[in-house]
Amino acid sequence: MPTDHATKTPTIEPIRRDTRQRRAVRDALAHAKAFVSAQELHAALRETGDRIGLATVYRALADLAGDAEADVIQSDDGETRYRACDTDAHHHHVICRECGLTVEVQADTVERWLASVAAEHGFVEAEHTVNIFGMCAECARAR
Repeated sequence: MPTDHATKTPTIEPIRRDTRQRRAVRDALAHAKAFVSAQELHAALRETGDRIGLATVYRALADLAGDAEADVIQSDDGETRYRACDTDAHHHHVICRECGLTVEVQADTVERWLASVAAEHGFVEAEHTVNIFGMCAECARAR
């Protein structure tokens, strides 16, 4: 159970209902080819006739990310982008800068190194995010 570090008391996670809107956002995210912004996802939903509000899309995406159903990255311009998470296991991403192709990868060597660095500095329960940006083979060939 998560703990509020200020008071050292366990925090209670809210129970999230699986609403029609949340299902619509989850389904639209699953069909996205790459990481998408909340605005892009909202526009895609509106194109299909769904009258969901932008604020609802933001809330649903935040909930999905909090429940590890969506991966989150920050784009170069600072915009938060989301994609459906393919696995419950901890993972990292290799992302094409051109087309957005994303591959989920395990990185055991990185995990061991990060745990070692955290321990060396007296940290426990360390968390991290690793995203590798490059160009996929298809985009490189097209250049």
